Amino acid sequence: MNIKSLLLGSAAALLAVSGARAADAVVVAEPEPAEYVKICDVYGAGYFYIPGTETCLRIGGYVRYDIGVGDREGTTDVIDVLNPTDRNDTYFKRGRFALKTWTGQETELGTLKTYTETRFNFDSGNVGGFNVASNKGVSLNFAWIQLGGLRVGKDESAFDTFSGYAGNVIDDTIVPYGEFDTNLISYTFDAGNGFSAIVSLEQGSGVYTIDSYVPNVVGGAKYTAGWGGITGVVAYESSREEWAGKLRLDVKATDQIDLFIMGGWGSDDNSPRNFYKLWDGNWAIWGGGTYKFNEKTSFNIQASYDEGKTFGLAANVAHQLVPGFTITAEVDYYNKAVSNWRTVKDDGVGGILRFQRDF
Repeated sequence: MNIKSLLLGSAAALLAVSGARAADAVVVAEPEPAEYVKICDVYGAGYFYIPGTETCLRIGGYVRYDIGVGDREGTTDVIDVLNPTDRNDTYFKRGRFALKTWTGQETELGTLKTYTETRFNFDSGNVGGFNVASNKGVSLNFAWIQLGGLRVGKDESAFDTFSGYAGNVIDDTIVPYGEFDTNLISYTFDAGNGFSAIVSLEQGSGVYTIDSYVPNVVGGAKYTAGWGGITGVVAYESSREEWAGKLRLDVKATDQIDLFIMGGWGSDDNSPRNFYKLWDGNWAIWGGGTYKFNEKTSFNIQASYDEGKTFGLAANVAHQLVPGFTITAEVDYYNKAVSNWRTVKDDGVGGILRFQRDF
């Protein structure tokens, strides 16, 4: 066999193999069109349809960093590491990540909604005399289901949410206006003309959790209009058999100024405090307002006082540096005078600097 015959034979063999492979080539299927998330604009911005369902979902939350100083907002009387007999004051600091979810879906019985909020905190504080910064666990602040006006699950008490919080300051509980965390079953009626009403059966929390099958009961009514609104709530705490109520007036004085005043009254026949009446004495009052310099900056103030001679004053300036990022600087003052509820006077000043990114 000469070289020429060998080359011709090799070429023929290669052509045969190539032809066979071409005949057996794998055909790659065309990729299917990508299924993009569909936007849901029924319940506001940020919602999208969960693929394969009619449920709209929104995911959000915030990241927050607080720095507190002074008698009320700082960390006081901590042990000096080098000189253990000495005591120092230092910052209180908190880093928080809050994760929120909202869902919505239209049904034959009305809108079906859910809301959850879970918070993760890293705090510092006085622990056994030492300043200790550490993870402070996870808290489930909201986890409720709502169908039409019916709501069930973990929420904040209607005694606070229906009447509204005591102003836009950070420390709004120098004179406390009620506990917050509770499991509940509530129903809200909205007439559509500015009038609404609520009934809520609540469990309470902590030392104020109910001790029988008898729930705490909250009822309220509200009327809102362009000028503001008026709200009244009343609550019965079953374990201690005590009553409490609040009446609130909101006024939109101008396009820039919003004002409010709220008064509370509660019984103390069996206990000086209960889940709804946490202030000293029978009555308390809160008032304040917001002045909007522009769309990004506002000034907020709140004053409070109760029968036990506790006076509180809080004021802050909140500025939105860029969309979604707000910096708030607040100064707080409290004075607890000698009264039937305390034998020693206590007063002090504190401050909070808050950085918050909402998303």
